[in-house]
Amino acid sequence: MEHSFSLQTFMLLTLVLCFIPLGNTFTVIIPDSSSPSALVDAPQTGFGLNNNGARTDIREQEAVYDIMRATGNEWATDIQDVCRGRWHGIECMPDKDNVYHVVALSFGALSDDTAFPTCDLTKSFISPSITKLPHLRTLFFYRCLTNNPQPIPSFLGRLGKSLQSLVLRENGHVGPMPNELGNLTRLRVLDLHKNDLNGSIPDSLGRITGLRSLDLSGNRLSGPIPSLSFPRLNVLDLNQNHLSGSIPTTLTNCPSLIKLDMSRNRLSGPIPESVGGLENLILMDLSYNSLSAPLPMSFKNLNCLQALILNGNPTMSTTIPTNMFDGLKDLTILILSEMNLQGIIPESLGRLRKIRVIHLDGNNLNGSIPKNFGDLNNLSELRLNDNMLIGPVPFSRDTIWRMRRKLRLDNNSGLCYDTKSGLGDDLDTLSGSGIGKCGTPQFGIITKQHISSNTGGTHEFIIGPKSAAGRVQQSSVCMMLLQLIANFLLLAYLL
Repeated sequence: MEHSFSLQTFMLLTLVLCFIPLGNTFTVIIPDSSSPSALVDAPQTGFGLNNNGARTDIREQEAVYDIMRATGNEWATDIQDVCRGRWHGIECMPDKDNVYHVVALSFGALSDDTAFPTCDLTKSFISPSITKLPHLRTLFFYRCLTNNPQPIPSFLGRLGKSLQSLVLRENGHVGPMPNELGNLTRLRVLDLHKNDLNGSIPDSLGRITGLRSLDLSGNRLSGPIPSLSFPRLNVLDLNQNHLSGSIPTTLTNCPSLIKLDMSRNRLSGPIPESVGGLENLILMDLSYNSLSAPLPMSFKNLNCLQALILNGNPTMSTTIPTNMFDGLKDLTILILSEMNLQGIIPESLGRLRKIRVIHLDGNNLNGSIPKNFGDLNNLSELRLNDNMLIGPVPFSRDTIWRMRRKLRLDNNSGLCYDTKSGLGDDLDTLSGSGIGKCGTPQFGIITKQHISSNTGGTHEFIIGPKSAAGRVQQSSVCMMLLQLIANFLLLAYLL
């Protein structure tokens, strides 16, 4: 099937964007054109009524009028032939008798360049006449029912013989997902992102074995994640729901997964070892749950993984396996903050030459920063703050200048820098983190009070000595407290 340029461009762009871990993106995949069809693949250019007798199926045209009226687009009823004078948002294809059929309907303004017919937010609804379009492959509604919330219509399940892409994104839907969606057995894309859906994920979705993208993120879905068996699934996005229970071990039945996002739920238990079988996985985000130890040894089998995001699981409370990163040759983003991790940072992490972002802050890591971290030439952001690290900082002056404020080393128990490395006190990143020279006793804030007593002598008080572990971070609050202590000692001495 050949798509119009604007829709083709949109789909290609969003397929790429769906793998970027930051920001909201559209997970739309081009429908599979290999499925049997009564339609003839042909360019969808405009045609005339006298062009070889081409015409639009009259029943489908009346159905389109109903659908357009239901969304507040009454102007469409003035178009004599909806396929001949079609607007951006409708696509038609001919059959062998040169009768044109509607294959795609899209609503909602994505951008100025992609402006499908907009919806009247106060009264729009999805018309049952959609079921009168037997060749419909794509149905797309974006922000159309937000001011008139309503459930997802169960009658959409009647489109099972044709529908390949159903996108009801940010559309204001409420209530549970209808079981009838499981009748859409030819579906490739199901995107219900950011509605107000509740209840559980229906088991009936398991009948859609050819599904390639499933996005149920940004809802209020609850209960356990059902067993998953989608051999062709590329995208699974369940983030920002109320899902509970454990991560299904049946993930191995989804070997084609590229993006796996179950973040910001209420999942518990360990990450199953079976995730190591997802050899095509590029992004894994399980952050902000209540997952527990251990970290799977099978992580090292994820040779294609580029982003591993597990932060915000404070119940993990475990060590990082020594060889966990040995096979992650393509890893560029690692986020393991606030997981109550203990022990040392493994040297295998310093052997990841493509790594750009490392967040290990807010844990209980001890020992020193591995020396091979100094060889990570692509590293642009490193957070090791709020741990118990000690020993010399293994970075060159150029590396520290390159990261600047994206290098966080503060609130550790004993980091220092070696003067032989060329680092100096003029580096704000180090001095601001309370890091001094290795082997030199460090003192905290020193306040000297020179006060003359009535005996004519001068008394000097030195406040705030600190061990060689590091320098106390200066602040106006500390200075005020020290001043109060000094005054108290002086008063006691004079009395």
